[in-house]
Amino acid sequence: MLCVLVLKVFLVSPGPVSVTDVQFGPMRFHQDQLQVLLVFTKEDSQCNGFYKACEKAGFKCTVIKEVQAVLTCFLDKLHDIIIIDHRNPRHLDAEALCRSIRSSKLSENTVIVGVVRRGDKEEVSLMPFIAAGFTRRYIENPNIMACYNELLQLAFGEVRSQLKLRACNSVFTALEKSQEAIEITSEDHIIQYANPAFETTMGYQSGELIGKELAQVPINEKKGDLLDAINSCITIGKEWQGVYHTQKKNGDNIQQNVKIIPVIGQGGKIRHYVSIIRVCNGNNKVETVTESVQTDSQTDNQGSKHKDRRKNSIDTKAVSSRTSEVSNQRRHSSLARIHSMMIEAPITKVINIINAAQENSPMPVTEALDRVLEILRTTELYSPQFNAEDDPHATDLVGGLMSDGLRRFSGNEYVLATKNLQPSSSSIPVPISLHDIPPRIALAIENEELWDFDIFELEAATQNRPLIYLGLKTFARFGICEFLQCSEVTLRSWFQIIETNYHSSNPYHNSTHSADVLHATAYFLSRSKIKETLDRIDEVAALIAATIHDVDHPGRTNSFLCNSGSALAVLYNDTAVLESHHAALAFQLTLENDKCNIFKNLERNDYRTLRQGIIDMVLATEMTKHFEHVNKFINSIRKPLAAQENEETDKNQEAISTMLRTPENRALIKRMMIKCADVSNPCRPLQYCIEWAARISEEYFSQTDEEKQLDLPVVMPVFDRNTCSIPKSQISFIDYFITDMFDAWDAFVDLPDLMQHLDDNFKYWKALDEKQLRSLRPPPE
Repeated sequence: MLCVLVLKVFLVSPGPVSVTDVQFGPMRFHQDQLQVLLVFTKEDSQCNGFYKACEKAGFKCTVIKEVQAVLTCFLDKLHDIIIIDHRNPRHLDAEALCRSIRSSKLSENTVIVGVVRRGDKEEVSLMPFIAAGFTRRYIENPNIMACYNELLQLAFGEVRSQLKLRACNSVFTALEKSQEAIEITSEDHIIQYANPAFETTMGYQSGELIGKELAQVPINEKKGDLLDAINSCITIGKEWQGVYHTQKKNGDNIQQNVKIIPVIGQGGKIRHYVSIIRVCNGNNKVETVTESVQTDSQTDNQGSKHKDRRKNSIDTKAVSSRTSEVSNQRRHSSLARIHSMMIEAPITKVINIINAAQENSPMPVTEALDRVLEILRTTELYSPQFNAEDDPHATDLVGGLMSDGLRRFSGNEYVLATKNLQPSSSSIPVPISLHDIPPRIALAIENEELWDFDIFELEAATQNRPLIYLGLKTFARFGICEFLQCSEVTLRSWFQIIETNYHSSNPYHNSTHSADVLHATAYFLSRSKIKETLDRIDEVAALIAATIHDVDHPGRTNSFLCNSGSALAVLYNDTAVLESHHAALAFQLTLENDKCNIFKNLERNDYRTLRQGIIDMVLATEMTKHFEHVNKFINSIRKPLAAQENEETDKNQEAISTMLRTPENRALIKRMMIKCADVSNPCRPLQYCIEWAARISEEYFSQTDEEKQLDLPVVMPVFDRNTCSIPKSQISFIDYFITDMFDAWDAFVDLPDLMQHLDDNFKYWKALDEKQLRSLRPPPE
């Protein structure tokens, strides 16, 4: 016979606790009015305390006295909180009732509280209480505020957490029904979840992958290299995007486009990795090359002890965001057609492959690849987008040295004030032989093979004509006459006419600078890495290029010549004006007089190869191509070299040598060498660095004075002799032009002495600037 049930329901009007939306990650859902079920065999002060607390909080409350009705009532209302009287086991077996409720799957997210006697908290073990399914234990206290506080803690603690867990059901439903293969692993790369699409793709049964280590799933690539590349990205919290081949369970090979996303959890640590996988179709045509373009890729930092000097204003990877709408039209190229285009330029092939990749790709992928195509279609792929508004010295240096010289005419036209070219000058002391030079000059030139060689002492000893003496000794050391098959007399005549056409009136761009660059080039050529890489003809080209690289320099920048409408700017179409002039004039002076024609005995092919190498190096000193040359060197030589040097094997060393000695890479090395030699002043001993800084500053001051006088655009406004801070200009020059380039060159050639000088000189200029001094040296004590 069924017992008579006594059921009492209290409908409580809303109270002060408002119902709000709950945020769960990017998901937001509405929280309904909380329902509370009170299970007490009799109404006492504790039951009434919870009832009034529900009324105060605005929760909907149901009170049940008979145990048999509890489960039915719960299944009907699905209460958020159930409070069971656990004080008197003879009247109510609270643990049995709790287990009964927990046996229903619908109670998974329900919070169940047991009310115990005040003295039971120390005498009764908590484990049976938890094992029965209780969430919390409440020590009896009929005070309304105590009950109210308990309910609030439950509502904003356990209940809200359970609501979020309940929302996971919808998330997992989406994952289960997704057509894209999705896998979730722990931070230790243990597979925690794989959706049906993933299991179908890999050929596994339901649940078969759970608990396996990710490394156990076979990958048909160089597993170590691939996993290292992936881990280097995802372990720092960045997404990894790529394509690799893997094996299904039955051994079939498949190609996958994979995106791996780290999930940050408690404590800011990575707790999970989510992999989204798209399989290329089965007819060996790539459906998509990538699913999306990763915009927050890991920076390839070059290891260096000089990074503290580097600014972040130049970012070679920075691109502006795309604002225009992308057309929905798909490209209809095919890989078969792309691979048949054997006469196309490499960049054209790259663009066509990207076009093919956009077929059947989602719209975000198409938009991203369209932005890539925009960048690839520009002409300056290696030149960064420069923005240093906070550093006017850097802005002026970059603008003045790297400008293409867009011509802005004024009422005045500047004519390049070059003197008439002279074959020789009787006032120049010309040595008959290296054995017959004056003692002071012989002493000054004695240690020319050392980096700390004093070029200014040689300048003074030779009456401002150091190039011929240093050149003869350096060329003799490298056996240049033997290679060129010319006499020392011819070489002396050639040095004489080249030095004559350097302007001794220039503070900086004179024959002393040319001799200094020749010295630096010879020093680099003596390093073992360079000797192993370059050919004999490369050495000859480098030394000749260093000698002539600034011949007939007027002491003004390319931008000045273009703005003033000089004859040279007109001749060379405002493009690499000075560098083109230096190379052309040097060959003109050499070839027009048989007495100084050092090339006259060379075979035609050797001459053409040598001439090409010399011109290429001289043109490399043009600053508009600075970042292009540096970045090409880093990407084509330094990075591949660093990757191959990890394995010390004979086969690997042979591969390194082969890679370095290709004509393309030898050309990159020679360009980098003359660029570093040309601007090596900050890497010289401090006293020489200060002298060179004084000379270049005076030359820039003079240009600014003349620009103002002729009403021309002032190319570098900070180089006003009345206001300029020389320490700031040197700091900016080192930051934006020197540090990255010499870091890369040092990593290749190994130049510890130079890098130490660079550090010391930077600290010197920094100390002056911190004292707000604008001069070359601190005031005397």
